[in-house]
Amino acid sequence: MIEKKVTKFGTGAKVDCPKEYLGRKVYLLIR
Repeated sequence: MIEKKVTKFGTGAKVDCPKEYLGRKVYLLIR
């Protein structure tokens, strides 16, 4: 589980996120 903060350019893993998640912290599960 990796914690990333969403930016306009997406996360460090380059995951596309909906605009409503911009500026929020998300948790990415890497499999």
